Amino acid sequence: MTILLAIVVGLHLCSLHFPASSAATNTLSPGQSLTGDDKLVSTNGKFALGFFETGSKSSGNHTLKYWYLGIWFNKVPKKTHVWIANRASPVTDSTSSHLTISPDGNLVILSRADNSKIWSSQANITANNTIAMLLDTGNLVIQNSSNPSHILWESFDHPTDVFLPGAKIGLNKITGLNRRIFSRRDLVDQSPGAYSMELGIKGGYQLVWNSSVEYWSSGEWNGRYFSRIPEMVLKSPHYTPFNFQIKFVNNDQEVYFTYSIHDESIPLYTVLEATGQRKALAWLHDAQGWQAVFTHPNDQCDVHATCGPYTVCNDNTFPSCSCMRGFSIASPDSWILEDRTGGCKRNTPLDCASRKSDIFNAIPAIRLPYKAHVIESVTSAGQCENFCLGNCSCTAYFFGNSSCSIWLGELVNVKQQIDDSTSGNGEFLHIRLAPGELQARKNNNGLIIGAVICASLATLGVLTLLLLLMIRRNRKKLYCHALNNIYAVNRVVPFKHSDLRRATKNFSEQIGAGGFGSVFKGLLNKSTPIAVKRLGSYCQVEKQFRAEVSSIGVIHHTNLVKLIGFSCKGDERLLVYEYMSNGSLDTHLFRSNNIATLTWSTRYQIALGVARGLAYLHESCRDCIIHCDIKPQNILLDGSFVPKIADFGMAKLLGRDFSRVVTTARGTIGYLAPEWISGMAITPKVDVYAYGMVLLELISGKMNSHRESISCADHIVYFPVEVAHKLLEGDVLSLVDGKLNGDVNAEEVERVCKLACWCIQENELDRPTMGKVVQILEGLVKLDLPPMPRLLQSIVENSWETRIQH
Repeated sequence: MTILLAIVVGLHLCSLHFPASSAATNTLSPGQSLTGDDKLVSTNGKFALGFFETGSKSSGNHTLKYWYLGIWFNKVPKKTHVWIANRASPVTDSTSSHLTISPDGNLVILSRADNSKIWSSQANITANNTIAMLLDTGNLVIQNSSNPSHILWESFDHPTDVFLPGAKIGLNKITGLNRRIFSRRDLVDQSPGAYSMELGIKGGYQLVWNSSVEYWSSGEWNGRYFSRIPEMVLKSPHYTPFNFQIKFVNNDQEVYFTYSIHDESIPLYTVLEATGQRKALAWLHDAQGWQAVFTHPNDQCDVHATCGPYTVCNDNTFPSCSCMRGFSIASPDSWILEDRTGGCKRNTPLDCASRKSDIFNAIPAIRLPYKAHVIESVTSAGQCENFCLGNCSCTAYFFGNSSCSIWLGELVNVKQQIDDSTSGNGEFLHIRLAPGELQARKNNNGLIIGAVICASLATLGVLTLLLLLMIRRNRKKLYCHALNNIYAVNRVVPFKHSDLRRATKNFSEQIGAGGFGSVFKGLLNKSTPIAVKRLGSYCQVEKQFRAEVSSIGVIHHTNLVKLIGFSCKGDERLLVYEYMSNGSLDTHLFRSNNIATLTWSTRYQIALGVARGLAYLHESCRDCIIHCDIKPQNILLDGSFVPKIADFGMAKLLGRDFSRVVTTARGTIGYLAPEWISGMAITPKVDVYAYGMVLLELISGKMNSHRESISCADHIVYFPVEVAHKLLEGDVLSLVDGKLNGDVNAEEVERVCKLACWCIQENELDRPTMGKVVQILEGLVKLDLPPMPRLLQSIVENSWETRIQH
């Protein structure tokens, strides 16, 4: 009988937690607990809750392990957490504590040693008949066991560094609950870091440093999407497998935004990294890795104080942070774990008593730090230096454009603008150093020179032999290395000319040609297709060319062709782009004898995608970029017919005014705006005009500049003018490409016709901006009937009269 009682008690004790080998459940009930390898698993198997380790860190003579209770993707082989309960209070191992439901109905993590409370959900719960459940969305909830629809607490209301589909970012106006996410401190320590993501006062969301400095914003909500990230709401599955649906709510109870994805089976989440960048990551089963869908901000160096004080941030290096001369990393262990906000410290501290003897180190070609103090009374570089020396708190000065600026205290947000071997425009930031730093450098240089000479002679022979062996080996690795760079980072890759010649089989397969050069198909690593554009010999000098390529290479958008890399050899310049398997739009519209006709739905999505790309160039880039050559030949289509604009930024890259070339190549009636033909200064509205002409070609399937016009009794009706007439008559369907056999959306056809006529107005002030064009195509803004484009009509009538006379 005693033995039987012991067995019963033992079975009862075992039932109080979930062994790892037991069938998975999604519910934790009163009297049960999770510890060790126990876990809850959502019904769909996508998420799991339990204890896990993120790593260990040294603290003095001890090594601390970081264990947390949290939620992770259950089916992803690489442990990726999406929520953590005790992020500020890690435990030493998985068995030193357990998760259970306390007598007051809250979830708690208790220490097994003394039963002390490590973490609690701290919900205001009056009933004690609660259960905890892990939902299919990854949301951990506490609910009333007798009324499951009554949610008493949920993890979605207390996010950590991850924003899951279905969760909310925003404010509950009644309770004051502010849902926002905070970055983790580093890869191991999950406690809140310096960066946060929260709802802004204008309806968009923003990324903030130290709860005080905004360094990136989504833009305002326009009814469909946030103005700076239109790519998040692309509706067609042809655009991306990760289709986002965004919802913004602002009522009497709360203001928030949330998002969902079309295919919920894809593991996808948004995370605010320790480095301050927000990334949307999707798990690719074939590659067995996380792929970035988008990154905000795109450049790491645009994150406020990402490298900490006394550093230089360079987006073209890895890691992007480096110490200024005279400084060393303050916490090397933290840098390894991606927390570089501690920055660098002085090798030799400044002494206010000897401040007149301090020296300055000049750093060329950088973005100046924040919070400069302008000294208006100073008119020369020498005076500016002396003024800084006279202030113990002055750490740097800059003199340019006859103006003196000084900085007091720590320097942050110093960014390398171009290659550090150049001085940009000849201006420098001067960093203050102790006089001992110069002497220490001299002493070190003397010792180093002697050691280097001896070592160089001894190793020269060995290096020569190794070099010969490595040349052959490195050639084989080039393609793999380049490929890794292309898909791992958002920066252009410098290629060797010989390797691109080999990739294109000596430029044998030409796939395009235009005013800027010829385009050839190539293969990287014998498998990845690329397009190589060979530019003419009229390009800039190599140093300037590289700088401009780098500036263009950081521009990324769903509807812009990605610049992968470049090559310089003598006067020859090569640009490497992603390959677009469906070629250019003109091929499908005008030369489609052996190609399937583009459906109206595809044409409409192409029109919308091109508009989004141009709006990004005009309104969202750091400097407004006017394309100047919008036409179907420069609108490329990928394998899913996603439109991508090619040749943007070419005017800046080639360093010339190419309007004459375009004018000569096109003639009068084409894509050129009237103000350009007349020699007036151009604005982004020239792209709007050309875009309007492209819309007309999407409607008709024929080229505007070469199609036969309709001859009426006394004059020629040019197609854009004919569109205006048909709009007034209510007969726009007669304008549609006959190959579509009437299979169109009549409302969309009328909308596009109206928009095209507004875009080609002779007065640029009457044309909409590309941002407004996007809203019109999305149905957010209604259009009135446009006025007749009379300049075009008069040109055609004059041409008809001249033809009659001859």
